[in-house]
Amino acid sequence: MARRWSFYNDLLPVIMLICIDFNDIGLLTLFKAATNKGMSNHVFVAYAYAIATLILLPSPFFSKRSRVVPPINISILSKIALLGVIGSISQILGYAGISYSSPTLASSIGNLVPAFTFLLAIIFRMEKIAAKRSSEAKVIGSIISIAGAFILTFYKGSPIIMAHHNFSLLQLQQPISILNSVHPSWAIAGVLLTADYLLVSLWYILQVKVLNEFPDKVTMIFYYNVTATIVATIVALFTEPNASAWKIRLDISLLSIICSGVFGKFMSNTVYAWALQLKGPVYVTSFKPLSIVTSIAMGVLFLGDTLHVGSIIGATIASIGLYSVLWGKAKEEVDEYVDNMESPTTENVPLLHSYNIENSEHKKVSNV
Repeated sequence: MARRWSFYNDLLPVIMLICIDFNDIGLLTLFKAATNKGMSNHVFVAYAYAIATLILLPSPFFSKRSRVVPPINISILSKIALLGVIGSISQILGYAGISYSSPTLASSIGNLVPAFTFLLAIIFRMEKIAAKRSSEAKVIGSIISIAGAFILTFYKGSPIIMAHHNFSLLQLQQPISILNSVHPSWAIAGVLLTADYLLVSLWYILQVKVLNEFPDKVTMIFYYNVTATIVATIVALFTEPNASAWKIRLDISLLSIICSGVFGKFMSNTVYAWALQLKGPVYVTSFKPLSIVTSIAMGVLFLGDTLHVGSIIGATIASIGLYSVLWGKAKEEVDEYVDNMESPTTENVPLLHSYNIENSEHKKVSNV
């Protein structure tokens, strides 16, 4: 008996993760434009987390009134705090790397996230490598997606749509393509961004562990943002002791902070928590190679960049890889569903029915 197709479980995660991908790249572009105006990236992170914390402030009280929430103990709080420390440090490293380079380089190196996450998921026994078509599809699809994204990044080819620089909506001081830059700061950016994405992969894995114990996503995100705000503020105070660095001008700097707090630290993290709980970390990170596709598309549409043949080829290959991962994940879910239907355990039997069986067996033993 095949598992029935569900909009909520099958199509909605794809739509939401693709939308969040566009959202994240747009936020990185805004951040880059703000740092070009002189804003400190450490102060930016602290303010963005603080805004998200203020938005989520009523969430613990709202959650308790609306539904039954598992009790929060020291163990859960400590794990959420660790999540906040890892998340804030990764953000600090990532934004420092982008300040040295561009959102496109960040998207390119972000292609390592599926590989990092897949390895960590195997280490933490969240994913199993078996001689099945579903496992092979996920592994091969991840490799194809990463390969396609790197082809898209490092191979240009002939131009298809020529650049129109006067159409640019956001004037970035540094070039958007890593092939046009030989500045030594890009090497520093590469190290920072690699460390960032390694921590991001660990952040995904740990978040799934936390959600298994404490499934209230919004409340978890609130406590996460509280911890991240504290860590980011301490780091910013040490790195930016001058009070003038904390003054935000009424320009794109303020816009980028507000957008990052609302659409990034609040909305994106909430969607990621929902998708992680529903589909797992490997599924969620399989969309990361699309970030480079998104960044180039936004560069062509809003920054006046040139579209090359290499971008089309790389995007096509990355899309094939993503489809392979999604197919493998769907096949895996169907196989698990069929196995559960064919060999039900006492865990799948209703509680009352299980109780009646145990009672009848006890009576038989007593009669003997």
